[in-house]
Amino acid sequence: MVPLAWTAAYWLRFNLGDLPPDYYDYGLRALLIILPVQLIAFAAFGLYRGVWRFASLPDLLKILKSVIIGTAIAMVLLFVITRAEGVPRSVPVIYTLLLISLLAGPRLIYRWFKDRRLYLSPGQRVLIAGSGKAGEMLARDILRNPQNTYRPVAFVDDNPRRLGRDIQGLRVVGDYGALPDLTKKLDIDIIMLAMPSATSAQMRRVVGLCEQAGVPFRSVPQLHDLMTGNVRINELREVSIEDLLGRDPVSLDWPAIQAALAGKTILVTGGGGSIGSELCRQLAQLKPSRLVILDHSEFNLYQIQMEMIQQFPELELQCHLGDVTDRPCVDDIFMRHHPDVVFHAAAYKHVPMLEPQIRSALRNNFLGTRNVAEVADAAGCGIFVLVSTDKAVNPANVMGASKRAAEIFCQNFNDHSKTRFITVRFGNVLGSAGSVIPLFRRQIAEGGPVTVTDPRMERYFMTIPEACQLIMQTVVLGKGGEIYVLDMGEPVKISYLAEQMIRLSGKIPGEDVRIEYIGLRPGEKLYEELFHEKERLEATAHEKVLLARHRKVSWEALKKSLCDIETACDTMDDKVLKELLFLLVPEQDQTAVHTTGNESAAKVVYLKS
Repeated sequence: MVPLAWTAAYWLRFNLGDLPPDYYDYGLRALLIILPVQLIAFAAFGLYRGVWRFASLPDLLKILKSVIIGTAIAMVLLFVITRAEGVPRSVPVIYTLLLISLLAGPRLIYRWFKDRRLYLSPGQRVLIAGSGKAGEMLARDILRNPQNTYRPVAFVDDNPRRLGRDIQGLRVVGDYGALPDLTKKLDIDIIMLAMPSATSAQMRRVVGLCEQAGVPFRSVPQLHDLMTGNVRINELREVSIEDLLGRDPVSLDWPAIQAALAGKTILVTGGGGSIGSELCRQLAQLKPSRLVILDHSEFNLYQIQMEMIQQFPELELQCHLGDVTDRPCVDDIFMRHHPDVVFHAAAYKHVPMLEPQIRSALRNNFLGTRNVAEVADAAGCGIFVLVSTDKAVNPANVMGASKRAAEIFCQNFNDHSKTRFITVRFGNVLGSAGSVIPLFRRQIAEGGPVTVTDPRMERYFMTIPEACQLIMQTVVLGKGGEIYVLDMGEPVKISYLAEQMIRLSGKIPGEDVRIEYIGLRPGEKLYEELFHEKERLEATAHEKVLLARHRKVSWEALKKSLCDIETACDTMDDKVLKELLFLLVPEQDQTAVHTTGNESAAKVVYLKS
């Protein structure tokens, strides 16, 4: 290409006519300098390492640099050696332009020849929702897939500036609202959602439009997974209920969290459960000096232990199979490890199951919390975080009342301890063990019916990682004695949740899978609350965390109530336990309480703030 461009430059310089003999001789001699210099420049800039099949903009930049720099060096050498005799001033300029064209042109033609079959290939016709970077990468990966499973046809996007533009040879033909019409018009077989950073509201809208279009749809992985390198852009997945109910990513004060927890010995009770295990994963990334996990489930403890060993081999990990109600076991763990921070996530949480088992609920959720809290205080632990629930607000069930009792103890024990006791309260966690989502998935897989208690029932939802991140954030915010309420967004109707999960499974609610309303189960409420009306909700330094001012109680009466509950647990007296629980948590639903006539029971007195 170098001799061809050099000769053609002379020919163009002399108006496509015959070259004067002298210029012809000078031109040939000049090639003896230009050719080796240009070849060295090509090699230096990596032109010989490129694969023509994948030639792209970086290759064009290499061609430009090698040609311009090579020509400049060759001209300097010609001037030094021969004073550039017989080289008209226009020839180097023409030569440069011609050589760039001759080097880039064949690469472009070759790639077009190889790629043209991709645009004409068979396969399912694909409409890509989202023409941003993710959409462009997805289209490129599909086009280069040798299996030709899919054939991208066009993009849709709500960005008006991209309407009518071409990306990877595909036109942006409309906005998301046009999805149903465009699906029919373009004979689309599948819609791919390239919207990894979309909010849940945006996802709900687009998914609804995809459902109207009546064709299957898939989504690229979420932005967090793409950034961490866990998945690739072309690893499509089904849209999950977490995509529709999740919310904007939480922005945390990671430097402050790192400073508060890095290098510390951290104990997580209930560390094998849904919340506890995710806490362990996120805490391990903060590089604590030691992570201690306590759980009474052998299988759960084994699972989180194996995961921690595999993912964090440098972490000093201590796993203990034990129960928070076993005081000697808790004493021994604190004596061995002296934890600086405790995350108390161990609790029974299944509402209908605990309703007739008040002793088990109080013994684990209340007395177990008291055990860990008192031992933490005696061991000089710095921070104790109680993981609580929205069901503790005006509780209508034994589980919620037992968690409220645990809140009351921790809030008021803070005034009698050097340990900072912090309570974190949030609603339902998507996909946690025993939650409604795994139940609905199983029922849908079995063909239904999907059982919903009441069409009016609403619940707050958040993802497990988001809940755990905000729990860690409260370590930075808390001074001791606070109840932090996580901003759960808007409540979601359980009937909507069931319908969406059926649709996401590719079936039609009421036709393929029936929804059956079975009525409220024992202890259930139609609507959950995140704070009591007397708790004076306040903002904090973090927009997703709110502060509920707790209500102080008589410490002596609280201790007397503790002793009475412990005695009633030892004697298996459920009737007395119900009365004692109501006296401790008077805001609970009184219809669940059976009076026993026990006049010696101590009523906890709330003090004016």
